[in-house]
Amino acid sequence: MSYTPLFADRIHAGEELARVIHDLLTQQTIDSGIKPVPIVYGLPRGGVPVAAPIASLLGCPLTIVVPKKISHPENPELAIGAVTSSGNVLWTEQKLFRSKHDIRWREAALNKAIKQAKSLEEQLISACPQVNTKDTTAILVDDGIATGMTMAVAAIAIKALSPTAIWLCTPVAPPKLLPWLNQWGDRIIVLKTPEPFWSVSNFYAQFPQVDTLEVIRYLQQQKQ
Repeated sequence: MSYTPLFADRIHAGEELARVIHDLLTQQTIDSGIKPVPIVYGLPRGGVPVAAPIASLLGCPLTIVVPKKISHPENPELAIGAVTSSGNVLWTEQKLFRSKHDIRWREAALNKAIKQAKSLEEQLISACPQVNTKDTTAILVDDGIATGMTMAVAAIAIKALSPTAIWLCTPVAPPKLLPWLNQWGDRIIVLKTPEPFWSVSNFYAQFPQVDTLEVIRYLQQQKQ
């Protein structure tokens, strides 16, 4: 099935998302008389190039929250859950795990994902600014949402840091997922909700892999 790209690349998508978020924050200031204090959290790796233009336009810190999908041992493409580097876990279907054998491979898959998340965070954290999330508007950004698991578990991790509000923001997501996402954030911002929805990459003209050094460059640029 062919698709018409909705965005040129991640930067283009981030610039469009940035304008929408900026306008909503501005309107919130007008309505409440209180100016929100935003912090932008990119979900590495692909979410950081989208998050960078947002932090730049808002003039606020850009940092990371690191979730990883928990893959089924027999089918790495199948996500059975997601976990953050800090150990927050969200499973898809508990009915998957009925026997002792199931529990053993679930734990193995979980430990592997935690190890991957911690490893990535260790590579990136020195490029991140020190932030205090308490009483801020935490803006979580990814380059697209397919299942919502990594975004949801990232929101769980950030909620523990006591922000005033959590915004879940992405250029593209399936429309049927929006009601489910609402339980994880105070505001959901999705620019496009195409149907049918197969893969995030289909909606970008250019969607290359983002390497760790590229993420570090984005973080360092905003930190300066």
